[in-house]
Amino acid sequence: MSPSREKPSLALFDLTGKTALITGAAGGIGAVLARGLAGAGARIVLNGRRREKLEALAGELENDGFAAGILVFDVTDHEATRSAIDAYEAETGPIDILVNNAGIQIRGPLEDYDPADFERIMATNVTGVFNAAQACARHMIDRRAGKIVNIASVQTALARKGIAPYTATKGAVGNLTKGMATDWAQYGIQANAIAPGYFDTPLNKALVEDDAFSAWLAARTPAGRWGRLEELVGAAVFLASDASSFVNGHVLYVDGAMTVSL
Repeated sequence: MSPSREKPSLALFDLTGKTALITGAAGGIGAVLARGLAGAGARIVLNGRRREKLEALAGELENDGFAAGILVFDVTDHEATRSAIDAYEAETGPIDILVNNAGIQIRGPLEDYDPADFERIMATNVTGVFNAAQACARHMIDRRAGKIVNIASVQTALARKGIAPYTATKGAVGNLTKGMATDWAQYGIQANAIAPGYFDTPLNKALVEDDAFSAWLAARTPAGRWGRLEELVGAAVFLASDASSFVNGHVLYVDGAMTVSL
């Protein structure tokens, strides 16, 4: 029977008993999604490179009654990523949900862009997604079940002056998500992406503080404002849960209608 016939409607979104690994979880979108998935019942595994930040967030979640742990590794390091995930699976238990959130932004005119910065942004935003997804998928394939949620962007579909390399990485995330679905749907894995519009995050601090840009954004976005981080939680819970059991390779734009308007 399909999940929709086996469970009451609201139960489809229940993540109780599931473990979710969130990369780049120390702040911003990652931290908010960690709390959101925890609120839906998931045990959270926070990933990043700075142990002290992860431990602080894990402590906050535990103080609020949620189950949380940490897994320290750099997603750009293939062997370190695979070793950490393999060890967790062997010693602690399955990772049922992967949220590929780790990402960076390095702005600059394309004609002057430092090749080293290009390699760095590609390594984090694209290679990191591949590394974590492949490491988790190998275990999910054996179990014939798993959820992968990649964090894309409105720049998956659009471009803006001064961020061409970032746009390239997020376009790659969108198509890599489609590729994951094409390869892994046969094993019961759903791989999808959330594409946030413009949200008030540490990554966008300079833009949020730019009155001219904020005015442009309000005029350009039909919703007329910056997004609030908590507005990404519903999409994440949906894509991480049984509610999306036949949704695969989809890029879900959460952008106040920016990508559908001129």
